[in-house]
Amino acid sequence: MSTNAELLTRRNAAVPRGVAHTTAIAAERALNSEIWDSEGKRYVDFAGGIAVLNTGHRHPKVIAAVQKQLEQFTHTCFQVVLYEPYVELAEKLNAIVPIEGPKKTILLSTGAEATENAVKIARAATSRAGVIAFTGGFHGRTIVASAMTGKVVPYKLGLGPTVPDVWHVPFPSPASGVTVEEALRYLDFLFKADVAPSRVAAIIIEPVQGEGGFHEAPVELMVALRRICDTHGIVLIADEVQTGYGRTGKMFAMEHYPVMPDLMTIAKSLAGGFPLSAVTGRAAIMDAADPGGLGGTYAGNPVACAAALAVLEVFEEEKLLDRANAIGARLKHRLAALETRNDLVPVKFARGPGAMVAFDIVKDRGGSEPDAEATKRVVQRAWQGGLVLLSCGVNANTIRILVPLTASDAIVDEGLDLLEAALRQEA
Repeated sequence: MSTNAELLTRRNAAVPRGVAHTTAIAAERALNSEIWDSEGKRYVDFAGGIAVLNTGHRHPKVIAAVQKQLEQFTHTCFQVVLYEPYVELAEKLNAIVPIEGPKKTILLSTGAEATENAVKIARAATSRAGVIAFTGGFHGRTIVASAMTGKVVPYKLGLGPTVPDVWHVPFPSPASGVTVEEALRYLDFLFKADVAPSRVAAIIIEPVQGEGGFHEAPVELMVALRRICDTHGIVLIADEVQTGYGRTGKMFAMEHYPVMPDLMTIAKSLAGGFPLSAVTGRAAIMDAADPGGLGGTYAGNPVACAAALAVLEVFEEEKLLDRANAIGARLKHRLAALETRNDLVPVKFARGPGAMVAFDIVKDRGGSEPDAEATKRVVQRAWQGGLVLLSCGVNANTIRILVPLTASDAIVDEGLDLLEAALRQEA
């Protein structure tokens, strides 16, 4: 096994620099909320593979389900030979996703694949092309997904023109200084100046922005979008790739709102670390595409489906929705105390529903000016000290915490101690 430094050297020679990485750690093994590198050092994992591991690394129930499926078959391509795990998982998602009426589900491989297919389905259902997204939103790195993503650096910089018929509306949040009223007024301007509502197939929104900085969509905004979509025959897509599967204290973040979307995209923690995504939606809309218009060679891989079915059992048996809320309360209580400290980097705005928690690093105590450079240094010191941590945000000054929901209180507290140490060294 290569050392951390040796593997980093090999990586730099073999892998394009466009594939960025947060740490110089080379993982050798992992379990639940802990990772060990190739040199034997242990880390507390507050990143969870970017929200993929809500059930932790190598959950025994998930691994057992995968091993059982491996003994049967690993691939047939669902469009060629059917298999039960795909159908069973679709049935279960149809039963739990908060969308009104009969539902259907297509299984895919990645979050970007889910958002792209959601747009395809919306276009087929409406015979329209336009898509409206929000500034700060993240919907993936493929061509349509990156066009919908509301952030230039690094997702669009130098990569040429994006696809047409995609527009962005300012996302209302305290960080952006945009109110719901202003966002809706801008949307009205957009309808008058650039695209008639009759040309818009879909509006896509994250209930809580992930890469954008863990900002919740206000209830008033979501209610207004539902009304606008109903008025103009537009498909409302909730992108729950990062918020889904218990991270916000509900199985899906849309359960925090009094309205429902037409389509929902799901990925990340869906299969406990195995590549799998889904689009679930109203059956009439999902059936709009002609046979052959949807699918994928690896889409809905049977091994990943088996893992996903086990993940649902883990959520029920271990009451992970309750655990998400308990972890979130623990995190926010500690972060609130850190905000009052004078011996740490200035931090503020601890926020987020359930265990989808983040805070900002600013230049001056009591101020709001982002400090992206200090944020980079804190993340680096964190992993050097034994904590895997991620930043995000339009201004790159947000620290997000995505610890597995299966983590013990002791591990969560240990991670918070390491976070405090990383913040203290900057002061």
